Amino acid sequence: MTGRVGERAVVLGGSMAGLLAARVLAGSYGEVLVVERDAISGTRTARKGVGQGRHVHGLLARGQQILDELFPGFTREAVEAGIPTGDLGELRWFFNGRRLSPGTTGLICVSATRPVLESRVRERVAALPGVRLLERHDIVGLVADDARETVTGVRVQSLEPGAGERTIPADLVVDATGRASRTPLWLEELGYERPEEERIRIDLSYTTRRFRLRDEAVLNGDLSINPVSSPSHRRGAFLSRIEDGLVVVSLTGVLGDSAPADLDGFLRWARTLPVPDIHDAIHDAEPVDDGAVFRYPASRRRRYERLSRFPGRLLVLGDAACSFNPVYGQGMTVAALEALVLREHVSRGEVDPKAFLADIAQVIEVPWQFSAGSDLGYPEVEGERTAEWEATGAYMAELQAAAAVDGAVTATFMRVAGLVDTPDALMTPEMVQRVRAGSRRAQEPLAA
Repeated sequence: MTGRVGERAVVLGGSMAGLLAARVLAGSYGEVLVVERDAISGTRTARKGVGQGRHVHGLLARGQQILDELFPGFTREAVEAGIPTGDLGELRWFFNGRRLSPGTTGLICVSATRPVLESRVRERVAALPGVRLLERHDIVGLVADDARETVTGVRVQSLEPGAGERTIPADLVVDATGRASRTPLWLEELGYERPEEERIRIDLSYTTRRFRLRDEAVLNGDLSINPVSSPSHRRGAFLSRIEDGLVVVSLTGVLGDSAPADLDGFLRWARTLPVPDIHDAIHDAEPVDDGAVFRYPASRRRRYERLSRFPGRLLVLGDAACSFNPVYGQGMTVAALEALVLREHVSRGEVDPKAFLADIAQVIEVPWQFSAGSDLGYPEVEGERTAEWEATGAYMAELQAAAAVDGAVTATFMRVAGLVDTPDALMTPEMVQRVRAGSRRAQEPLAA
């Protein structure tokens, strides 16, 4: 670390991406101010500003590793607090209606609700010297110098009745406001171009309820049950054991399909899943809340790295830069990876926005290709399908078939999906041989 970079950094947005940005900026700036519209201190329940807050969230294995790096003891403290954990490859996964053979990865899955996980991160960040949360404030816009070449602060307004707008000077502004980010508009107002956008429209829905099981033996010790939606089996679900002895169930529909929120409709829809495991677990369980529905129209990637001009002292990360189909659980982990990029840049002094945006584009590329490529498997989804995409899809179909009979394939697949290993791990000569052999075995008829 080169020492203090500036007097004040302002982070716009107090969700996971913003909190992790604040964590890595603390110590490099005299003050790190996190501006958030919602009241967030002490909150452990879903809030208005996080539309998916009540639904099943996935913290991928690499994200868990980064949280332990940034907040030593994070996973240990979560376990001590009663948050369930398990090996990522030993969960009850189903692809294309077939259960994957369990495979030990050595990677920890932390099974907490989004509000609880976020609250634990927020408590650690708020305790850092120089970090301050400015809650219940709207973000009105940016402030720039006369040449409009450098951002010099932000304009905010308290939600308290009668409060006026005020300007907060800053040596760095980080936009972590999520999908609703107004940076494209702000750039235009400052005389810059908007970034190109790539969209993959999937029309996803999550319908979620929490339950207390009559008998936890129905889970057979498993941390979660995950029949993942696919073009061949379009209805999917996630059941996860969470804190307080409860389970949370999110039913997922694509291309406009959506499960009902009322209990009877929820259970009827669960019976249409490709496997009976989730319905068997919850059909006689005690519901502890009403159903909630979340709709996600499209994945969106803003190509800031392609802009020829960008103002100084302004950065964009998290869902504000790229919002992934949440069914793949990538968002929080990609935000954590971007926080490490930010830490590396700030360690060298004042951050060059264009260099930073180019580097996070590299972080985004693999999970974006995984997410977008998988969604293009639905014929109704619009997008370019290249020869490379066709070949990758065919191989992944073989791999998932092989994983149904070979736990080693499952383990490697989960390490890649968890963003710990690169996709190259799926293409080694040994793995290709296992995939070919396993896919043939998976097609053999079961013995009578």
